[in-house]
Amino acid sequence: MSSAQLLYLIIGIVLVDYFFDQLLDFFNMKSAKSKLPKELEGIYPPEEYAKSQRYLKARSKFSFLTTAFSTSLTVLVLAFGLFGDLHVWLSDHFQDPIVHSLIFFGVLFIVSDIINIPFELYSTFVIEEKFGFNKTSLKTFWLDKVKGYVLVAILGGGLGYVLLWLIFEWHEQFWVYALIVITAFSLFMSIFYTSLILPLFNKLTPLADGELKDKINAYADRVKFPLDNIFVIDGSKRSSKANAFFSGMGKKKKIVLFDTLIEKQSDEELVAVLAHEVGHFKKKHIVGSMIISVIQMAITLYVLSLLIFNENLSMALGADGMSVHLNLVAFALLYTPISKLTGVLMNVISRKNEFEADAYASTTYNPAPLQSALKKLSVDSLTNLTPHPAYVFVNYSHPTLFERLKHMDQFKKQE
Repeated sequence: MSSAQLLYLIIGIVLVDYFFDQLLDFFNMKSAKSKLPKELEGIYPPEEYAKSQRYLKARSKFSFLTTAFSTSLTVLVLAFGLFGDLHVWLSDHFQDPIVHSLIFFGVLFIVSDIINIPFELYSTFVIEEKFGFNKTSLKTFWLDKVKGYVLVAILGGGLGYVLLWLIFEWHEQFWVYALIVITAFSLFMSIFYTSLILPLFNKLTPLADGELKDKINAYADRVKFPLDNIFVIDGSKRSSKANAFFSGMGKKKKIVLFDTLIEKQSDEELVAVLAHEVGHFKKKHIVGSMIISVIQMAITLYVLSLLIFNENLSMALGADGMSVHLNLVAFALLYTPISKLTGVLMNVISRKNEFEADAYASTTYNPAPLQSALKKLSVDSLTNLTPHPAYVFVNYSHPTLFERLKHMDQFKKQE
């Protein structure tokens, strides 16, 4: 395939992906109900449900504008060969191919982030503020930016250097060694994210002794869950939305509860949420997801190895010869349809896992408090309760609230 044909193919993929997502968003908006269906009555107070519909419309309109802008910009950059122009300009200043590539991606990252800052500010300080979610100050926003840049430079730059060295050193065989490096890096982040990265952005405080801690420890002991520490994170410094998760590998696990979750949920509901997370561990969902991710990465890297030194790909992006970093950009765009399909598959598996974790929590603890907790989380987050099935199938990593509540009802009948 010629470079011109490849360029048309890449632009076509970008546009098809955009219109496909817009079609799903349109279906999702049309699926919204001005009045809750009978089977969902009682979850939202009427005024809060009306607010959730306004929130859905506001986020959807904003998403339409941002994706239209980013897609148009991408098409223009491709059509005018600006990636190639940047490559040529940097070639005059950086002779080392690895340094050249790192600077290329660094420039793309910074320019892209600067362009996105107005959208991020509007999303946080206008939309989220209007609906009562935003707790972020401008100082925190900019500090997060600076810290993010430093982390990208250290972690992203370091990992990028190693992967680029593997490409130039091992050529088409690089993918095997790259897979080992990326897998090791992912494991490292899974183990140490909570202790090394998260504290740079949030304050983690051990959960104070008391009834909640006793109930959590009692449940963990009963189901033989290897709980190491329970932390409270100051999520309220950025948003009023709540969450909880656990981290760590092996025998030691850390539970992290958002302070907003503790404020809004009863002790019984919090233990039920924890039981759901324990269910993921007991059902080996975390390990299963990692194995699938490694297989997915292996396929991606292998396909990349077939194209990484294709000169026509570089020329399609505006270069006058072969360039590894331009081929990486071209590959990322060409691989979009496959990424979309694997993403859908991962979401299907994830939704199945959520049902299994709900079932585990229902059988080892109690379905009622988990149902109550999910209802509160949905209302507090102004969740759309009537999404379109096609939108759910493609984009949702969790089943809808109605599906989860209905699924847990069967465990009530068994009590």
